[in-house]
Amino acid sequence: MASLGLSFPPASKTSTYLASSSSTFFSNSSLSLRTSLSRSRNSVFASLVKCDMPESLNVGNGNPSIPIINERTLPKFLESARMEKSVSRTNTRLKLFSGTANPALSQEIAWYMGLDLGKINIKRFADGEIYVQLQESVRGCDVYLVQPTCTPTNENLMELLIMVDACRRASAKKVTAVIPYFGYARADRKTQGRESIAAKLVANLITEAGADRVLACDLHSGQSMGYFDIPVDHVYCQPVILDYLASKSIPSEDLVVVSPDVGGVARARAFAKKLSDAPLAIVDKRRSGHNVAEVMNLIGDVKGKVAIMVDDMIDTAGTIVKGAALLHQEGAREVYACCTHAVFSPPAIERLSGGLLQEVIVTNTLPVAEKNYFPQLTILSVANLLGETIWRVHDDSSVSSIFL
Repeated sequence: MASLGLSFPPASKTSTYLASSSSTFFSNSSLSLRTSLSRSRNSVFASLVKCDMPESLNVGNGNPSIPIINERTLPKFLESARMEKSVSRTNTRLKLFSGTANPALSQEIAWYMGLDLGKINIKRFADGEIYVQLQESVRGCDVYLVQPTCTPTNENLMELLIMVDACRRASAKKVTAVIPYFGYARADRKTQGRESIAAKLVANLITEAGADRVLACDLHSGQSMGYFDIPVDHVYCQPVILDYLASKSIPSEDLVVVSPDVGGVARARAFAKKLSDAPLAIVDKRRSGHNVAEVMNLIGDVKGKVAIMVDDMIDTAGTIVKGAALLHQEGAREVYACCTHAVFSPPAIERLSGGLLQEVIVTNTLPVAEKNYFPQLTILSVANLLGETIWRVHDDSSVSSIFL
């Protein structure tokens, strides 16, 4: 049996830029973060804690300079929130485990929550089969499994299913699948005859494996929540990006938010409303095939403006880059691209680093390999957002169990 046992990188190796987010999906304000001061079964009230704004990304020699986290130093917003958590590690019934897809994000979530990641052994047999063994008891515990279904999608999805099954067979009281990036979300409807709806199939697989709840970030379409027969917490990562943009001090009268296609208008409109109620523009796009986009025209005025393009993911970057080219043709002064999921399938890096975009702002829901860094790239952390969400879901579950 070939062993590819799960090995969490030390915090000093974490290669993501942790930018402060002071909002969660529980709050409409992007300038304050509600953090819990007491984590007991009988107390779930939160108080407001104001976070520091993120520092700008330093770029040197063509590569992003990413602040390093080690065991002694953390960004201020993580350190302060973590120190204020009154967590009893011996008495808590909350267990946090990580798959192999994005261990760095899992480690950051654990730091924010003041917990240690659970011990788990994940191996590969010689023929590629996956072996999972929990190396600590989860009997009667509220278990959270952090595993985005990113590349390799099918392997990471299967690993998540086996992790859920292992927890269920180990008598966990409740199993929540924390899926920062939900693969197959784009296959959420039939666009032509004899197509599958893979998003529904994957939802069924996760449910049948034994998950009691799903926590996902920025699903491609909200209808995917309805594919699950279990509760789904849909976390929006917009506050993280909004806080970062606020720190850049761009005059509100110069801003315009752009939807790269008609399908993303609702997302862009919500983003624009929170960004000083900026005006909205829409790129009319005709797609001739999968991962192939053709820009037709622009609806709205961007002349002399700073255009903020908003989307849920960047895959091959065809949509974003062609949209940026059109915006420059229409007189936009600068173009920023903002998205939650940095899929970055080839040739995305070549396109994004071509000079059309002032900055590409993404989050760490997906791991970005160091070889894919480029000067315009900024990676923001959603660890505090997910950590706070997990705490609140756990607290709600604890309170509910008291009255059952």
